Amino acid sequence: MPNVMSKWPVFFRSIAETLVMVGCSGALAFVLGLFFGIVVTVTKKGGVMQHTTVYQALDKVVNFFRSIPFIILLAGLIPLTRWIMGSAIGVKGAIVPLVFGTTPFFTRQIESALAEVDRGVVEAAQSMGSGPIEIVFRVYLKESLAGIARGTTITAINLIGLSAMAGAVGAGGLGDFAIRYGHQRNQLDVTYVTVLTLVLIVNVIQFLGVTVARRNSH
Repeated sequence: MPNVMSKWPVFFRSIAETLVMVGCSGALAFVLGLFFGIVVTVTKKGGVMQHTTVYQALDKVVNFFRSIPFIILLAGLIPLTRWIMGSAIGVKGAIVPLVFGTTPFFTRQIESALAEVDRGVVEAAQSMGSGPIEIVFRVYLKESLAGIARGTTITAINLIGLSAMAGAVGAGGLGDFAIRYGHQRNQLDVTYVTVLTLVLIVNVIQFLGVTVARRNSH
């Protein structure tokens, strides 16, 4: 790996940039997606806080952003990204579009996880006098921990792919490293090492997600 060996500092900096992009945008997307997923679940028809207007509005917004290819979303959000982060390039410039690209996907993952909760358990909690907020925390979230763990794992792996794509257009990270040195300079060892590194990161995330899901299955 002569080309990789000569670029160790750049390679490790690229790994750090990818982890920062995934960590920051993933944390924000987790909070937002969890919130929106809960809102979609409880406001739909038959939900504990049924509200057709809120459900229809949020459902359409989620579908709208999910339908936009990420590369187009990157370009379309440049003014907003520059206004929020002060720059539309580099790691800072990737966080906003990554959040917009990941949150709708994770919202659907949360919605699916909460939909697996037995309706009878929800009705039992209601009959015992539990309010909507109590049902959300004591029933929905508690009973769907395994599903949420699986959804988080899938989303994190998807986010790594998006971060690599963002790197290809100047956001830094392993995607930028592979394109700039591996593709443009035809240094195949750089490309292969980058791919193996991404595979390793994905497998670590997959292992952690499966472990958490298994321990919370019942």
